[in-house]
Amino acid sequence: MIIRTITTGINLNSYKDTVKIREAAKLNQKIKESLEKEGYEVQTSRISTNSWKHWLKGLSEKGILTEIRKLDELCKNINVSFFNIGFASGYRDISTSPFIIRNTSFVFCSAKIADPKKGIMFENVKAAAQAIKRISEETENGYGNFRFCASANCGPGIPFFPASYHEGKKASFAIGLECGDLLMAAFSKSKNLSQAQANFKKTFSFELKKVEKAAEKISRKLKTAYDGIDASIAPSLSEAESVAFAYEKLGFGKFGEAGTLSISAMITKILKELPLKTCGYSGLMFPVCEDFGLARRASEGTYSVKDLLLNSAVCGCGLDTVPIPGDVSPEKIEALLLDVASLSIKLNKPLSARLFPVPGKKAGQMTSFNSPYLIDCKVMDV
Repeated sequence: MIIRTITTGINLNSYKDTVKIREAAKLNQKIKESLEKEGYEVQTSRISTNSWKHWLKGLSEKGILTEIRKLDELCKNINVSFFNIGFASGYRDISTSPFIIRNTSFVFCSAKIADPKKGIMFENVKAAAQAIKRISEETENGYGNFRFCASANCGPGIPFFPASYHEGKKASFAIGLECGDLLMAAFSKSKNLSQAQANFKKTFSFELKKVEKAAEKISRKLKTAYDGIDASIAPSLSEAESVAFAYEKLGFGKFGEAGTLSISAMITKILKELPLKTCGYSGLMFPVCEDFGLARRASEGTYSVKDLLLNSAVCGCGLDTVPIPGDVSPEKIEALLLDVASLSIKLNKPLSARLFPVPGKKAGQMTSFNSPYLIDCKVMDV
């Protein structure tokens, strides 16, 4: 297990408030050094803000791009891995997102398409679908969609990007893990589902309790609020730590075949019962292009986009890094987002959709992202 992200949330009142960003970067570095002393590898440090509409208000689209590009350059200079400007809500703001993504390198953002009070925000769904399509056409290989998602029912404090955003005047930090190896270890020594449940609960509780103890110690020392651990099973690019291949250790066949849904439900049940402070999704993640086994099985056709939606009903974060045909229509993307939003409202759970329409590619053809964060696989049919 490694720590994928230390994410510090800050509240900006103005785009000129760069002091807070620099302070957050220094805070992240101190947290990173403290966790490394405890023996943990830390992959990235990230900063997440309140919704950008609050601290960029009054600016034209050109002015917004100018100021965000300055922040993008600042993050590069102060060694911040990723910078999230929070969500856009409203057709006009969401429609600005493709310009932001196209003109930056470190900036992430999202579009809010559903929340508990307003339900499904239909105009936002349409705008988000159009934004995803435009980003795919305006960035190399459509890779800009790595930094954009549609979020449904997602609260503040999620450490994982792009759905992350901050609320509250005071800074706080949260931790996200990369822990497919824990799932693999627990399932590899299990002969049946009952044993798998017991082994997973024991292993995961033990390891996350140690992280929590270290984080609470850091919180007291640095006098900074600690939001918790996003206990999501975030997978790895490594074959040996694949979530999909961990599932297959239980003998029900390949990931996506019968039995997959039951395993997902069991894992999520354990995650919700963990005796520690959790935040964010705290469920299963199935990012198709971020897990060796998921990419392999997607290429083999053992599961579909609909299967991912079905699993979202009992587990994780929705549709993540899903490669789809480049000629997909905005209306088809909109339909997928509506399904995600409907699930999130009906089940009262946070879900998001990070879709990758791949220019020039049709279903069944291989992607070619050339990215250190993604694994290539066959484009999935929608």
